[in-house]
Amino acid sequence: MTLTFNRENYANLLVEVLPQPIETEAEYQRVLAIIELLMNKESSGLEENRLLDLFVILVEKFELEHYPSQNLSTPHSRLLHLMEANNLQPADLIGVFGSQDLVVEVMDGRRSIDKTHAEKLSDRFNLPSSLFVV
Repeated sequence: MTLTFNRENYANLLVEVLPQPIETEAEYQRVLAIIELLMNKESSGLEENRLLDLFVILVEKFELEHYPSQNLSTPHSRLLHLMEANNLQPADLIGVFGSQDLVVEVMDGRRSIDKTHAEKLSDRFNLPSSLFVV
């Protein structure tokens, strides 16, 4: 069974949560609560996963601007987060990296994500490739 992205469902989710740049601590806490709900949902559709990705980007931007010394987000940690959020196993990324060994090396932090793999991750998660490179 192939899942398809439903634009109407996604639009309804957007209307429900009204994503926007985070400017206050209260907005930041609201978005973190939404992320937690989305991550703890037993069965997420493509639309909810895309919304989760959007909120993660908004949180990272806010944290970079407001908590620069505490920002520990790296391409590696972003990949691990996206894998967890999308219930992916290392084998699910063989198509991106080309081999199980390379996937394991990247996940273990022994190898950096290069530009080619960042582009493939960008396509896989529908996110900017810049999130996956230093």
